[in-house]
Amino acid sequence: MSERTERLDQLFAEEISAIIAREIADPRIGFVTVTKVDVAPDLRHATVWVSIIGDEAAQTASLRALGRAMPFVRARLGRLHLKRIPELHLRHDDSVERGTRVLRLIEEIEDGAAVESVPDLAALPAPVTARGVPTPRPERRRRSTATPGDGKSAPRRRAGGRDAR
Repeated sequence: MSERTERLDQLFAEEISAIIAREIADPRIGFVTVTKVDVAPDLRHATVWVSIIGDEAAQTASLRALGRAMPFVRARLGRLHLKRIPELHLRHDDSVERGTRVLRLIEEIEDGAAVESVPDLAALPAPVTARGVPTPRPERRRRSTATPGDGKSAPRRRAGGRDAR
């Protein structure tokens, strides 16, 4: 990752946090913290990782409300005067919950709990996307078989230099 994208990650995290805290007045959005932003090098997409405090129903409601507010947040990011404002993709960051669970399991082991009662940590769920927010797709590169300038496609060649026709 380049230094520029790291700076943009930090800038977007600060700006998105400020916009959510000051300019979004949706009562469904609870206590939300922007934990990380990953901006693609071409500035077309950015993944916004958020941590939400509350029970699962409150987290789901907050995540949906935030997903619906992302176009507004993107419009507000226009004041940064960048060449391109990325499309924002929202993800729930449950690393704090996982960390708390691991610490609790370590305490249980230290207190003498049986090792068999500790669940497999690899079975923890993967991060989920906000409903209605599309996941970024990697751009596909297509090879052109056309030669520059003639407007016609060149014949495909097999190994050994013979035509494939």
